[in-house]
Amino acid sequence: MNHFLWVCALGPALLAEALLARYEVLAYGAGWRAPATELPDGVPYARGAAPDSPPDAYLVYLDGIGKRRLRDTRDGGQLVKALIAGAPELRVLGQVQPYSPLAEPLADRPVWAWLRRRIGLLLFLHNVMQIFVAADHRYRPLYNQAVGCQIATQLRLAGYQADSGVPVVLLSYSGGAQVATGAVDELHTQLRTPLLLITLGGFHNGANDLTCAEHVHQLTSASDWIERVGTWIFPQRWRLFRRSGWNRARRAGKISVHRLDPATHLGPRSYISPQVQLPDGRSHLDRTTDTVIALIRAHHSATVTGRGPVAMRASTGARSAGSGTHGARSTS
Repeated sequence: MNHFLWVCALGPALLAEALLARYEVLAYGAGWRAPATELPDGVPYARGAAPDSPPDAYLVYLDGIGKRRLRDTRDGGQLVKALIAGAPELRVLGQVQPYSPLAEPLADRPVWAWLRRRIGLLLFLHNVMQIFVAADHRYRPLYNQAVGCQIATQLRLAGYQADSGVPVVLLSYSGGAQVATGAVDELHTQLRTPLLLITLGGFHNGANDLTCAEHVHQLTSASDWIERVGTWIFPQRWRLFRRSGWNRARRAGKISVHRLDPATHLGPRSYISPQVQLPDGRSHLDRTTDTVIALIRAHHSATVTGRGPVAMRASTGARSAGSGTHGARSTS
């Protein structure tokens, strides 16, 4: 009986979310509402390197489905804080709302604040549904444009200058990878920026064009079953679909895989867990932070010395292996 009641309760909730999740992207496309741009008092446009001189790179963190506010939520902001502490040469943005084409934090909406106190699960269902809206071929172009514009706007407000040549790193967790891969074209069009993508347990459909991305680093683990589900349910991730954006990037040598075994997608042994220690004494959070920083620094070094993409891939593979991954391999 209890299972029947859960089905009766969740069924209408899922149907309502499936309908509501499309509202924002349709409202954006029709021009009914403009995306929010200003941040409330106390929320900076970026942290880390000072805005008075160009940083080595701008890093935009796109969180997983736990993202409900302007401030980082999944782990209390520990990953972002660790990146800022470990790489003070970066300017880091954590306020982008990957699951809102209108750039509105979910938890700040009155109706959702009421629901959160009563049916917290709906907050997660909303963001899950947004991932599938972003992956749906009917809505994907609009969704990609909306969130790409949101990221570009936040980068400008954080001091980014178009055509400056300063790299932009899109670091995405879980479903944030769907948004990151979709934002590539719009960011390149608006800012003409060198783009580096780093996915952490990335859940995405593989359909987005990655031609304008310089490289994609896929941080994964054999224990991450949620990421594996994404590779199973989306045909564009299958090697059979050679013309998908993901597989074209794979054949172009743009995708490198870095193993973070035995990390899991969620829970106390996740990629960003500060408690569980590895044999070398570091926590999972420490290793993930070190790996991300090593990849960014290798990319910056290759860009400065003009060694090109091939040399950059070799360098990032060597340095990330040295920073605690179980090696790196190209998926070409």
